[in-house]
Amino acid sequence: MRLSERQEKIVELVKGCSPMTGEQIANQLSLARATLRPDLTILTMSGVLEARPRVGYFYREASARSPITERLRQLRVCDFKSMAAAVKENITIYDAVVSLFTNNVGSLIVVGDDRELKGMVSRKDILKASLGKLDLQTVPIGVIMTRMPNIIMVASDESVLEAAKRLVQHQVDTLPVVDYYIDEEGNEKYEVIGRFTKTNVTNLFVELGC
Repeated sequence: MRLSERQEKIVELVKGCSPMTGEQIANQLSLARATLRPDLTILTMSGVLEARPRVGYFYREASARSPITERLRQLRVCDFKSMAAAVKENITIYDAVVSLFTNNVGSLIVVGDDRELKGMVSRKDILKASLGKLDLQTVPIGVIMTRMPNIIMVASDESVLEAAKRLVQHQVDTLPVVDYYIDEEGNEKYEVIGRFTKTNVTNLFVELGC
């Protein structure tokens, strides 16, 4: 696994001073504890660090890495994805709210023709629109959605571990699962074939624990 510069610093600190609490690590790096939370989550999920309640973080030697971590590396997103809650960008914000509730999801994937990925709309986007006094029944979601190429996604053949890390690192609840292709004009396109969420991760951990 390729670590970021900050994650490498965290690992070196814990290697030399195990156990270390999250607060101690943050103080050593002159950062807020909340800033380090995604990095610590990724490092523990990937088996580089071990977290023990009320004790702190320990460095885990490669030979002692969790078998669950190795299993998550082997499992593919395509085998655990859910059906995508997808809408077109010309529907109104009001219709998007209805779709969020009827699909019981936190985000909607916006697609174009042939299910090409166009963007994402989250509850936060809709809340901002409501506070901004937009007319929810006439304004299309294309006005408020996050557009490509600023979408965090995952390919169907990537590992479940990589997808879970991406959810944590980018603090999102949903990743569009895509297959990419080259169109007739030579442009790279992404076809939405599902979604991968924090709920998928939770269900998978329960399944592995049974």
